[in-house]
Amino acid sequence: MASEEIQSRIREEIRKTEEAVQEYKDLAKPEAPDVAIGRVSRMDAINNRSVLEAALRKAEEKLKNLRNVEAKMEEPDFGICVKCKNEIPIARVMIRPESLLCVRCAH
Repeated sequence: MASEEIQSRIREEIRKTEEAVQEYKDLAKPEAPDVAIGRVSRMDAINNRSVLEAALRKAEEKLKNLRNVEAKMEEPDFGICVKCKNEIPIARVMIRPESLLCVRCAH
């Protein structure tokens, strides 16, 4: 099941997710207290940072899942649902390569 197309898609998704993680890290850096911005602007920056930190956590979790999938690509049960043991459709693997469940078991 681990065709070149799937492997390539997973590696590309890892690359994109790594870039997103780095971008979120860069954007979520706190404002230095000595930077002269207004109180409202500082509150906006704090709020924006909390949103970016949530996005960062989500991207880091996705990256962790993708790396787990990458490590399992060569295993004979790659692409098999861990719950029902049926083959995960290739379209699902291509859309959500980090998923270890088929659509039915995921719901």
